[in-house]
Amino acid sequence: MSVLTKENIVLGAEIGNKEEAIRLAGKVLVEQGYVDDVYIDKMFEREALTSTYMGNFIAIPHGTEEAKALVKKAGLSFIQVPNGVDFGAGNIVKILIGIAGKDNEHLEILSKIALVCSEAENVEKMIQATTKEEILELLNEVN
Repeated sequence: MSVLTKENIVLGAEIGNKEEAIRLAGKVLVEQGYVDDVYIDKMFEREALTSTYMGNFIAIPHGTEEAKALVKKAGLSFIQVPNGVDFGAGNIVKILIGIAGKDNEHLEILSKIALVCSEAENVEKMIQATTKEEILELLNEVN
């Protein structure tokens, strides 16, 4: 099964704060059957340890190490926030990629995402995308 499908993508989200952003990224993972709903709490625990803001307008919220037991299958959620959401310390996030990975899958998934997102041009295309197909095309390496 693909880790990223059209159903996992939310475009044009209007989000008021970091907590709403993380909750939405987690909710998509729950609704698509990747994780148990307790996983969202573990995403907040992980965020409290250290921000998942990665720079370049991207955050990659995910659960704690022990949250892996709550993962049913590897998956991603993709949330586009064109107007941005403040992740603290003046860090504005316009792309959230929620990750659920079993065992060490999340490391492989993270490295693939990092490759795509290391190019500012790709990030800008994700921020400007108007269709879910555009996102799937940009992140096709992850599937």
